[in-house]
Amino acid sequence: MSKFTYDDIVRVAEAADGPLRPGSIGWVVGVFEDRPPGAHFSRFPPGVVYTVEYEDGAANEIHESWLEAVPAD
Repeated sequence: MSKFTYDDIVRVAEAADGPLRPGSIGWVVGVFEDRPPGAHFSRFPPGVVYTVEYEDGAANEIHESWLEAVPAD
């Protein structure tokens, strides 16, 4: 079961790798609980992978362990 769902606001953990933009805020725009086969998704550890779109419109696939919930105002 996924920790986040579509349109949730998340922050990339400070400990995440540089290309993932640690500390950045983004929105969940994709949830991969059952990952498609192939090299792209096999590079992630077991668990859910999300597509996160940053405030500037760029996006990355990020493993759930590198994401934190952003409390609603």
